[in-house]
Amino acid sequence: MSTHDKGRRAFLINTAAGVGAATTALLPETQAQAQAPAAAAQPQSMSMAMPMPHAPAGLQGAGQRAFFNEENAATVAAFSERIMPGAPGKPGANDVDVVNYIDLALSGPYKDFREFYRTGLNQLEAYCQGAYKKSFTDLTDAQKDEVIGALESGKATGFEWPRAQQFFATLRTHTIEGMFADPVYGGNKDFAGWRLVGFPGAQETFTPADLQSSGPYTRTQIMGMQSTGRRTAP
Repeated sequence: MSTHDKGRRAFLINTAAGVGAATTALLPETQAQAQAPAAAAQPQSMSMAMPMPHAPAGLQGAGQRAFFNEENAATVAAFSERIMPGAPGKPGANDVDVVNYIDLALSGPYKDFREFYRTGLNQLEAYCQGAYKKSFTDLTDAQKDEVIGALESGKATGFEWPRAQQFFATLRTHTIEGMFADPVYGGNKDFAGWRLVGFPGAQETFTPADLQSSGPYTRTQIMGMQSTGRRTAP
């Protein structure tokens, strides 16, 4: 793992640990970014699968995604993996199925982001073709990082709406959510994200020693909302 990858992982892990765990609440700034300016010309939408609201995470397999087609899913998966890269013994975005979290969210509570993702992915494809003559998924890790850096700094050209920095910030936010939100929402597979930051989940009780400890929680199994009988459909 490169020093760049280690730094990115450390930043996201510290961000998640600082708040206990990422929530699935829609952040106000990203909610605003999902709305296209009324006067802005929209790029041609890319072909995507018909949405299936409230599609259970267990049904999401090849060709059965709730919103993305497989090409779009592969792009989002590759993008999120560079935001949160895996390492030996440490899960990355693909290990915890971040793309499934985003896919299900776009079929339900984040439906206002559908056009945001459509146009953003179109613009990302055009930028990569112009700069490298390849799609994002076909780039080397170093080239992907160059693209992501250009988005983050606002230097990537051809992004009218969403703007390059908006697109980057939203995918980073949704990647963090998919890494650390309750698995009932389709990400954080096998509680891997929570284990990474020592978050206990929905424990019914804590011992006095647990409450006094400042270290990660490791005493018992991690529990999610599904384990406690509270099911929340995306």
